[in-house]
Amino acid sequence: MQFHERLKELRTSHNMTQKDVYTAVGLSMLGYQRYEYGERTPTLPTLIALADLFDCSIDYLVGRSDEPERR
Repeated sequence: MQFHERLKELRTSHNMTQKDVYTAVGLSMLGYQRYEYGERTPTLPTLIALADLFDCSIDYLVGRSDEPERR
């Protein structure tokens, strides 16, 4: 699964709107939407903020693991 697919899956499984997510991690609406639509790749600080928000590992978030648990 690619990053943008995993991001949308995590957002919906946490019953969050796009606005909930971009507000929580300090992004603009368009900036966040570009991540979710697969048009841009986030910076490391943004990946960390998203992983913290969804309480998952960065490897899971970017599709390198199917295990969401942090180690």
